[in-house]
Amino acid sequence: MADGKRHLVYGLHAVGAVIERAPERLLELWMAVPRQDARATSLKERAQAAGIRVQTVSGESLAKLAGEVAHQGAVAAVRPLKGWDEHDLLAAISEIDRPLLLVLDGVTDPHNLGACLRTAEAAGAHAVVIPKDRAASVDGVVRKVAAGAAEFVPVATVTNLARVLDMLKGRGVWVVGTDGEAPETLYGADLDRPLALVLGAEGDGMRRLTRERCDFLVRIPMAGQVESLNVSVAAGIALFEARRQRAIGLTKRGGNA
Repeated sequence: MADGKRHLVYGLHAVGAVIERAPERLLELWMAVPRQDARATSLKERAQAAGIRVQTVSGESLAKLAGEVAHQGAVAAVRPLKGWDEHDLLAAISEIDRPLLLVLDGVTDPHNLGACLRTAEAAGAHAVVIPKDRAASVDGVVRKVAAGAAEFVPVATVTNLARVLDMLKGRGVWVVGTDGEAPETLYGADLDRPLALVLGAEGDGMRRLTRERCDFLVRIPMAGQVESLNVSVAAGIALFEARRQRAIGLTKRGGNA
């Protein structure tokens, strides 16, 4: 079912988000027979109103279709987003006044990548940038963990991350890396600007060439004994701090964050 032309999205919230935001990408919806509650009924009615074929199947059939996931009695087949390369990324940001990008330098765990996509979508990031080699790709595991976010946030897979960061800087985007030893804290930095937030791989951090491209580095101040955070948690803290600063700046600019 999850071939090159369509992917599966599961869960009432994730499927509902596709129906609301991109119904043209939803191909088919399967719902479990036992689901008769208000949320399931509403989802089915919205899907039918959008012209989407809804099939009612047994819970066992749905489990075979979706695998061992919390599908909540709803699984949909959707057309996937077109993958981006560096040219698509640069073309997209040229149309955005204040882009907010999340750059992941060599995150190899698909569960972490999926969680980062979910966080990036929730924070309103315009795209996530990942290297082609020595990093996790957007596969079925990532999509399941992302819980629908992979269907909305564009992912740019690039061959040479350092070169792409140089290109972004040439277009006015500030490249800010996260590092536990940085002298400046995340909360003291000016993030209200065209921004690419860079997080390194689990354990190893950013590679040397990536670090050298950063305009400056920031650290997330830690109050406890733990020395570092999971990459998806760190991404969420950094992205939402950027959003907070943009919200404050919005009132001063009188425009869009």
